[in-house]
Amino acid sequence: MIAYILRRIAEMVPILLIASICIWAMIYAVPGGPAAVLAGSDATPETIAAITAQYGLDRPVFVQYLDWLGHALTGNLGMSIFGHAPVLDLIGQRLPASLHLAAGATIVSLILGIPAAMVSARHPGSWIDRILSGWSALALGLPTFWLGILLILAFAVQLHWVPSASAYVPIWQDPIASIRSLLMPSITLGLYVSAILARFLRASLVGQFRADYVRTARAKGLPESEIMRVHVMRNALLPFITIVGLMTAGFIGDAVVTESVFTYPGLGRLLVQAISTRDYPLIQGCIVVVLVLYMVVNLVIDIIYAYVDPRIEYS
Repeated sequence: MIAYILRRIAEMVPILLIASICIWAMIYAVPGGPAAVLAGSDATPETIAAITAQYGLDRPVFVQYLDWLGHALTGNLGMSIFGHAPVLDLIGQRLPASLHLAAGATIVSLILGIPAAMVSARHPGSWIDRILSGWSALALGLPTFWLGILLILAFAVQLHWVPSASAYVPIWQDPIASIRSLLMPSITLGLYVSAILARFLRASLVGQFRADYVRTARAKGLPESEIMRVHVMRNALLPFITIVGLMTAGFIGDAVVTESVFTYPGLGRLLVQAISTRDYPLIQGCIVVVLVLYMVVNLVIDIIYAYVDPRIEYS
């Protein structure tokens, strides 16, 4: 297992290198630049040229990339042009909030998705299966920004149960305040994903219920609850774990709309601000950090596979 983990980590290096080149090329392909934004709308060409030279943006793009790569290999992702602070410091301030939101949304999606999938799989084609299928279709069709606005109007404006603007409060500092500020964004993100998880797990469970080993277990007189818990669920979890892991990683980078609706200080809002101001080092740093998190999540998923199914061997 250790050799497999080390090999996977080594495989991340060329992927990150290729991805950084692609990200850098896409950023510089976008018209405009940070110098004009910094100088203001009334700036003269001389002022823009001076700012461009000050930040080294007049150098060839390839030279700028190699300079950035050399610093990145030492853990330095550069200085934010508009934040006037190290990129890693700015990301470090926002990343815990995004991880917090990702954890909350994952919990919500699992709480809603797993029971719905289990009930539907136990009674395929029944009226409750149709109701749960309709619920998942509705959850998939609701735009996240619209659902977020509805939750704000209902629970913040009308009932005053939770704050309309969600701040980041570490759960170890104040659990109640943390849950209150994170509840609506987590529901907004988690409801959509719970429908995906429910459909995916239901299909996997239905396929397992039709397997020969389930008929054998029933012939032996095992109760349905034990068949579900001990046999069916364990085999159905393997593909389900992949979806959960990818969705959790997606919460970190794809929660831009939800973070904007609730003014949540996460990594997604930081990336949007960096894009709007053409803050190249910050854009590059945010995307690279999200990419690394995706890779780490995939590695963790593969490790979990070995514990869920001992038949899987890594060499």
